[in-house]
Order: sequence, then structure tokens, then C-alpha cells
Amino acid sequence: MTGDMQGDASAATRRRKIGRTALEVTALSLGTAPLGDLYHELTEDEARATVDAAWQAGMRFFDTAPHYGHTKAEHRLGDALRCHPRDEFVLSTKVGRRFVPRTTLDDGSEGWAVPLPFQAIYDYSYDGIIRSFEDSQMRLGMKQIDVVLIHDIGRVTHGEKNAHYWRQLTDDGGFRALDELKRTRGVKAVGLGVNEGAAVLDMMADFDIDCALLAGRYTLLEQNTLDDLLPECEKRGVSILLGGVFNSGILARGLDAKAHGDLKFNYGDAPKDIVERVGKLERVCHEFGVALSAAAIQFPYAHKVVATVLMGARTPEEVRQNAAAFATPIPSALWDALRAEGLLHADAPVPQ
Repeated sequence: MTGDMQGDASAATRRRKIGRTALEVTALSLGTAPLGDLYHELTEDEARATVDAAWQAGMRFFDTAPHYGHTKAEHRLGDALRCHPRDEFVLSTKVGRRFVPRTTLDDGSEGWAVPLPFQAIYDYSYDGIIRSFEDSQMRLGMKQIDVVLIHDIGRVTHGEKNAHYWRQLTDDGGFRALDELKRTRGVKAVGLGVNEGAAVLDMMADFDIDCALLAGRYTLLEQNTLDDLLPECEKRGVSILLGGVFNSGILARGLDAKAHGDLKFNYGDAPKDIVERVGKLERVCHEFGVALSAAAIQFPYAHKVVATVLMGARTPEEVRQNAAAFATPIPSALWDALRAEGLLHADAPVPQ
């Protein structure tokens, strides 16, 4: 199985449908966690310039969430997109957290450098999801939201409380709310946005979703989802909106990041086995004169269930770098070499 042709400036603008819907998204898209000041503060002008750069690069799918900066990213994205015709882009946001004015002494930063003064209440019930959707409409300044995703459900996220939150979906009307949003509120696709593949499998067993935004879990470093999740998505006609292709940055700069004390994997310090694997990936890419970041950003799109590759960016330059990496010609021999080194899953499709 092979992906689309690559190596031209229009690579980012290619489109695939989300699931069995009529909704199409560009191959490369913008994730907006950095617009919520993830780890680093952005000015309003910097945030706007980043969205503008994504538009200029041909990206027409934008994903956000109330959680990002405690509603800051939604405000910023809406401000940047409202100057464009609404029918020319696809917009997704997430539900599952309601935000209320912060009352705790804890600043509630959760990794956001300068979050807005609100705190989250997890709520996956019918009322919670409808209210979250309507709040997002107001923050974005847009009535039309194309994709709605249940945010951060799963055992890894919630531990022992996950069963309680899952009952809010099944028994307290959360799934009914998603169905209603599609039938009466103009939403064209529904699903979930998570960091764990098991949660996607769980949801597909209980509810008919169109897509799943999966952060990581199918990258040059992680391909175990080829054993269960991706085949099941293909069988059910469910698309993956893939984020985290750099695994928190280690595949963006490779081992050079170590000199800056920023060798991160899955939001934490990279363990020894991951560092060693990245070193092997880098060595093979170097032999073929290909940047590791280019291989990392192109590899997952070769799988036909991956509808888009979501890239977070803090600056216009990062947007342009990602777009250039996505369009960089890569010799097929590189993928053969990676497979020979045991660095690619036997069933992993590769770009051609």
C-alpha cells in the first residue's frame, strides 16, 4: 500500500475526505495548541501571523480546543480566520471540558505560559457537550463548526475516573449530543481527540464516529497502531487526523535538541531507548541527504486512513518549514533502508 506522490509545492493542499462524509481536508493542517501559549507566550500579532502563514501555505483545516490556553487559542483562531470566506476552510474544536472563572489559588497553568483566568470542569454529559459547543461558537465568533471531537477521554488521561466519564457519554447523553450536533447544528463530522489509541477503539465499539484526532501513536517512532487501530479504522471508514508527528519535538530537531536541553518525547524527557532509536533514524536519513523532520512529517500521510497531518507552530517560519518539509522529495531507497534496519513496521505503507 502506498501514499500519494510527493515533492511539489502543492503537497500541503492535497485533500482527502474525512471518513464517509463529504468533508475534505488538506493534507497539511494547523493545530493551535501553540496559539494557547503552550510553554511559550505569543503576542496577539505573532499568533495572527502564524495563522496567516498557514493560510498562505495552502492549509485549509484548522483544529483548536477550549483547553488550549484555557480558551485563548479559540479566541485567537477565530479572530484570524473571520477575514476569510467561511466556505473555504474546515474548522474543528473539542468538547468535554467546560471553562468557568478560576476560583482556585493554583494558577492552573498546565503547561500554558499565560492562560486566560478560567479553569476546566470535565463534563461529557449531554448538557456539558452542548454548552461547550455553544461557548466555542461564541469564542470563535462563528456559527459553523465543521468537526466536533470529544477531548481527552481514556484510561491514561483519567485513570480510575474514566469509567465515570465514559458513563456520561453512554448514559448521560454525551453520545446523543454528538448525534444531535450532526443532525441539527450543522456539524459535518464527529469523533474524539486523544493521545491513546485504545480510547479510539473503545469509542468505535460504542458509537459511530467519523474521525479521531490522534496525537502521536503513528509516527516514525511509534507504529504499533498498525496492529489494531489503523486496520479497524480502515474497516469502519474512520479517518485519523494525525497530530504529534514529531513526538513532542524529538523528530523535529533530532539529537541536536540535546545540546539545548530540550530532548522531549511525549511531553517529557526522552528515555534512553527512544534517544537511541532517533539516532538510528537520523543516521539513515543523513545517508540519503534527507532531514529527519521531512521523513517524519511525510511518513504517516502514506497511510490512507490518515486524512491530514496536523502541525503545531508558534511562528510563521515554523509553518513555512513544515510546509517545505512536507514537499521535500525523498528517495524511495530511504524507506527501504529504514525497513532493513528494523525501524519501520513490516506493514507500514511509505510515500512513493
